Amino acid sequence: MTFIRSLRRIAALAVLSLFAAPVSAAENASNPLSAVNNIDIRYQALDLGGADRQDVFIDGSFMLRDNLKMKYELHYNFTDVTGTQQSGIEKAVLKAIFFPSERKLNETWRRRTAVGLEWTLDLGDTAKGIGSDADILAPFGGAAFANRKTGLTLIPLVQHFESYNGSTDVRTTAARLIALRPYREKYWAKLDLIVPYDWHNDTVPATAEVQIGYNVNAKIALYADFLVGLGKDRPFDKGIGIGLRFKY
Repeated sequence: MTFIRSLRRIAALAVLSLFAAPVSAAENASNPLSAVNNIDIRYQALDLGGADRQDVFIDGSFMLRDNLKMKYELHYNFTDVTGTQQSGIEKAVLKAIFFPSERKLNETWRRRTAVGLEWTLDLGDTAKGIGSDADILAPFGGAAFANRKTGLTLIPLVQHFESYNGSTDVRTTAARLIALRPYREKYWAKLDLIVPYDWHNDTVPATAEVQIGYNVNAKIALYADFLVGLGKDRPFDKGIGIGLRFKY
């Protein structure tokens, strides 16, 4: 309960920061549709309800062209879901993002559209409780709406996940909404809501994340993540994470 109360306070502060005084800000790598080069080293600890999992991973991106971006991830897990502590590589993720258009909508808002394909290669061992035994392809589309006056960016996305290899059948469609806002010059707040629908199991394993970040300088940033599972089908109860970002 103490964790949930703290999460609510942090979420409330993040929401308030979205409407704080305007600041100027460059594109933030926490926006998946930003045109940036970065490498993040991240750690997240999740309470699965009776077990736990720690995820240590690299999360990076680089621009191949002005309108083509590549994202990549490599995850290593520590977990006790089998009753004993286990560890190992979980998965590798590669995502290509193409920006078909970007234009000014009016004096306040600017829009960037995006389409892409995500490839997840399972590298885990389900006997250890690591990985899903499913290689997945996931096309997606969305847009980023940036407010030139406040720095607020709204990013609605839709993505479909379909397994093509492995013993686990995956067929999930997810709606995602991100609100990202810089404030007090060097800080930012992000709210990230993901609502998937699992077509095989008729479940909705929804999650929400609050991220608070600080730009140490033009090349380095630090941030904290606060995560919570939503609804009766939630994939985890709660979680917390930290990240170190290098921008280049």
